[in-house]
Amino acid sequence: MQISSGFRSAAFAAVAIAGMGFASVAHADSGTIRFAIYKAAFFIGGAGGEGTLTFHGRRYPISIGAVSGGLAFGVSKTYFQGTVRNIRRAKDVTGVYGAAGGGGAIGKGAQVIIMTNDKGAKLELTGRQVGLQVNADLSGMSISLR
Repeated sequence: MQISSGFRSAAFAAVAIAGMGFASVAHADSGTIRFAIYKAAFFIGGAGGEGTLTFHGRRYPISIGAVSGGLAFGVSKTYFQGTVRNIRRAKDVTGVYGAAGGGGAIGKGAQVIIMTNDKGAKLELTGRQVGLQVNADLSGMSISLR
């Protein structure tokens, strides 16, 4: 049975395109991230903090800014740590991340967050919170390299 050259060319092109897609995912890497963020809210909240991204053995200082709106009140400090995935260079972690969530703490509490930015960087974070904070809100967080 003979395969036409047109079919063979189309099949080769499809395999090549699929291979490029897998190659770009294969070259993406991950790093670790740690930061502390202070949050104050009374329906509308603001937050800020700083921390460190560790990527390929180097440490990069980062700044965090955040806003939230919804049912939120209180003051807290949260220490986050986790992994940032699907990055090729340190600056891929920069950008705006959005989330909807809820939680609360009186004294101490815990948080788990998974967010993605517009470059495809995915944050998988766990945090421990200290303070009085209750929230059921929409929030956005911005990360920048310092």
